[in-house]
Amino acid sequence: MNKELTAAVLLALPTVVYAQLPQIQLNAGIHVIRAEVANTPESRMKGLMFRKTLGTSDGMLFVFDEPQRQCMWMRNTYVPLSVAFIDANGAILNVEDMEPLTESSHCAAGAAKYALEMNKGWFASRGLKAGTRIGGIEKAASAR
Repeated sequence: MNKELTAAVLLALPTVVYAQLPQIQLNAGIHVIRAEVANTPESRMKGLMFRKTLGTSDGMLFVFDEPQRQCMWMRNTYVPLSVAFIDANGAILNVEDMEPLTESSHCAAGAAKYALEMNKGWFASRGLKAGTRIGGIEKAASAR
């Protein structure tokens, strides 16, 4: 390959490289979720920023140090998302829809240990709401 063509190919590649985050499988009833685990301050801060797509059953599970009222926003996030705030026992507290590229706060209705981001409308289209339990969430603490 000549130098000009190599340079053109390299320029066409995405400039954002995603760190490999641990993944776990969760479930909400019969619905299976493949979730990347954001369990460090750095991975929680970055979240799904700069991504252009998210698979149908893919999401990101944020694991917080302590259950408390958590809030999320969409700075530099291009994919419309819904976030489920989840208590320490794995029960959804509330679900909020979030618009891309905004800094509006979306907060938990109570003490959340986790937040699960999925494509916008994912929870609603499956009838998942406050009180629904997310299975497998206990594996998040040991995800590396």
